[in-house]
Amino acid sequence: MNDWKKVLIAIDDTPTSDKGLRYAGKIIGKLPGVDVCLLHVYPEPPPDYYNSGKSLADYTSQQEVEANILVQRCRKMLTDAGIVPESIVTEVRMAAELKTISETILEVQQQGGYGTIVVGRRGVSKAEEFLFGSISNALVHHSRDCTVWVVG
Repeated sequence: MNDWKKVLIAIDDTPTSDKGLRYAGKIIGKLPGVDVCLLHVYPEPPPDYYNSGKSLADYTSQQEVEANILVQRCRKMLTDAGIVPESIVTEVRMAAELKTISETILEVQQQGGYGTIVVGRRGVSKAEEFLFGSISNALVHHSRDCTVWVVG
């Protein structure tokens, strides 16, 4: 089992992600020796993106700028909850090579030896979840050697 004090928090720019972040901050902000990784994973560009003459470099540049703003906001939420800035690292990745966002999160979890994953529950209807699945559902079903907190 990986170290539960190494916490991977998957973030995006949604209210449910913020809720998960606040919940994690309330709990781990009071614990000594906790290391946190804020992870933002963005999808590959849609196929029609290139029709407008833009390149992959244009897409990743735009995504990185938006991710940096998000990461800084989320970092502040954690430091406001009492987590020391030195124990927070950040990572931004594109879910590439036909990987889903959940697969990318689990890849980072395995590579970093994170024992806890925190993710906000995605606000989708039962029909959408049946058709498309959800990231939190995939994490719960496919994670190994870690705990997954799904905050809704």
